[in-house]
Amino acid sequence: MDTTAIKIDNVSKEYRLGAIGGGTLQGDLQSLWAKLRHKENPNSKIGDNSGMAKSDRFLALDGVSFEVKKGEALGIIGHNGAGKSTLLKLLCRVTAPSSGSISYNGRIASMLEVGTGFHPELTGRENVYMNGAILGMTKAEIDKKFDRIVEFAEIEQFIDTPVKRYSSGMYVKLAFSVAAHLDSEIMIMDEVLAVGDMAFQKKCLDKMRDAAKADGRTVLYVSHNMNTIRQLCDRCVVLSHGKVIFDGDVEEAITHYLNITDPDENVFTDLKDRSRPSNSTNKALMSSIEFINREDCVVTRGEKLDIKLCWKALADLENVKFRLLVRYKNDAPVGLAPSGDLGNFRKGDETENVFSFDTSLLSDGKYFFSIALFQSDDVGNSIILDHVTRACPIEIISPLDDKKLLNWDHTWWGYVRFPDLEIKSEDS
Repeated sequence: MDTTAIKIDNVSKEYRLGAIGGGTLQGDLQSLWAKLRHKENPNSKIGDNSGMAKSDRFLALDGVSFEVKKGEALGIIGHNGAGKSTLLKLLCRVTAPSSGSISYNGRIASMLEVGTGFHPELTGRENVYMNGAILGMTKAEIDKKFDRIVEFAEIEQFIDTPVKRYSSGMYVKLAFSVAAHLDSEIMIMDEVLAVGDMAFQKKCLDKMRDAAKADGRTVLYVSHNMNTIRQLCDRCVVLSHGKVIFDGDVEEAITHYLNITDPDENVFTDLKDRSRPSNSTNKALMSSIEFINREDCVVTRGEKLDIKLCWKALADLENVKFRLLVRYKNDAPVGLAPSGDLGNFRKGDETENVFSFDTSLLSDGKYFFSIALFQSDDVGNSIILDHVTRACPIEIISPLDDKKLLNWDHTWWGYVRFPDLEIKSEDS
């Protein structure tokens, strides 16, 4: 009996970068005819002497091979640009490999863009049926599972309300619930457990764990969150520059991943094209973040780190705030540093804010910041205007004159370095 759910055999995916073709059949033929006659390309831009459009080749995946067994939960991790999203697109048949082959044994449910296909004017009920059909469910299947879908999404009283009136959390909860109830032997997910509030995220994780363990489904999960990888996956593949550099035990895979040099380790980070979690309202756009007056991301513990944030208001906004979520390199949360009120802004305003972050309580090691612009409602809940995870890295080192009494072990002693204990005399 074949126990293999997915087999990936020497798969490569090549893209052409830059401008391709003339944009029309007539333009392409003109350019080709000019090239054959060794004449200037009539469609080239003024000052462009290259003759033909540039088309550099880029290998997004390079000879990737591995197998996934039935009922196995496989994690796929790697830094930005490692090839994770490309691999998932190939597995979901969004695009085809340039070479190699992929074979399947079972029906596939993909959750790459949760909520794709929802129509804002339709009600939640109507979108459940429409989105279920897009994902491959029959009307009879949706009828049978409708109550479970709505109950899981926790929006029973709003199911006949147009989804344009849903909060971002309600929207993604319903979208995830539809996708999660699709009958399939193979589930492919890309950061989908980052939906809703913390309680719902736990509920989603339990649902996926049950799908893998109890129902015997095969799960492929891509994430930057090492804690969910640990909780959900039995095995893990690490990608780097389009190649598999490790395939095996989850903890060993995470160690390999953390030891890869992050290509984003510089004092300036361009945020415009970074992906955003689905809980953002997109009413603001953070364009860049920079550690000012520094040459690198290495900071001596106790130094103040000055951070410049550039952003643009995409709507009229009041009482905007900013926050840094500090996480250790293994994705363990360390703490939150919020700002005070930044003020009110009109749509189109471009702003620079400079913040000072105190590093004195961090122990030695590598961390990264996840950042957000937000507002607070009347009961203290955050309304996320824009949010970027793993926005920029930072490494903390001890001062040269620091008398280390302990060789710090994060496994046992955490990430906060408290001040030394004050020894008091019995008389005091």
